[in-house]
Amino acid sequence: MEQQRSLSGSSQSPRSPSSQPYLSVSVTDPVKLGNGVQAYISYRVITKTNFPEYQVPEKIVIRRYSDFVWLRDRLFEKYKGIFIPPIPEKSAVEKFRFSAEFIEMRRQALDVFVTRIASHNELQRSFDLRTFLQADEETMERLRSQETGIFKKPADLMQIFKDVQSKVSDVVLGKEKPVEESNPKYEKLKDYVFELENHLAEAQKHAYRLVKRHRELGQSLSDFGKAAKLLGACEGQALGKAFSEVGAKSEMISVKLQNEAHQLLMNFEEPLKDYVRAVQSIKTTIGDRANAFRQQCELAEIMKLKEINLYAFRACFMPFFFHFLF
Repeated sequence: MEQQRSLSGSSQSPRSPSSQPYLSVSVTDPVKLGNGVQAYISYRVITKTNFPEYQVPEKIVIRRYSDFVWLRDRLFEKYKGIFIPPIPEKSAVEKFRFSAEFIEMRRQALDVFVTRIASHNELQRSFDLRTFLQADEETMERLRSQETGIFKKPADLMQIFKDVQSKVSDVVLGKEKPVEESNPKYEKLKDYVFELENHLAEAQKHAYRLVKRHRELGQSLSDFGKAAKLLGACEGQALGKAFSEVGAKSEMISVKLQNEAHQLLMNFEEPLKDYVRAVQSIKTTIGDRANAFRQQCELAEIMKLKEINLYAFRACFMPFFFHFLF
């Protein structure tokens, strides 16, 4: 395998200066590993690139869902103000975690997630993405274990304490919070994003109901078809044949409805879910911008206070300095 990769790499010269830089990532081959509560799904993540930072032009690693979560958390922490693609949510219903349909939906969503990161001009060069795409499983497990728990670092606890202390002081002392950013273009975009989220969430609800209705109707027709066939087996020749044909047709329609429900799920409901997740990630980026603006205002106020104090200091003590000098 390694010989074939080196041969293909030498023939196409992916790292030659004349070739255009590219980074291609795909998520394939989900496989269930483990049993019981320890069971999980692993994925093959295939990377093809000519970026000089990467060890080889083609790499295949095994990743699990928590590895993708680790990558998103790291990017979110380091790239404030940049849209970080959303990741599919974890299934809260145990019996659906390992269904073929759920596994395929998650695989597609994870594939979209890493593809968006790999196509982003800044994120594609991140050290954490490079680690995710090249590190062995033991390294990834060690990195994940370093970020488990409620607080990933002691600094997180201190920051939360400082934030709470600041809020309490503002309330007690009656300090006014900095004004919100007043940029008409930004406000218009923010309002559009919030309104878009409401429309997408409503559309996703209707898509969910449509898929559910198709599935329930398909299941009802399937049950009816089985009952009609059983009834046909109990009746005479002519009547029994008629019931059997009705049952067979019902089962055919049931299969068709189930297939339509699956197509609606994959091509309508899931894309809408992805759009909702994307808008929520955009809102997070907007929140980062708002926090940065508030911090800027707070720092500007601190600078003003220091300038006032410095001016007062000079006004009070400069005459004494001149007196001693002259």
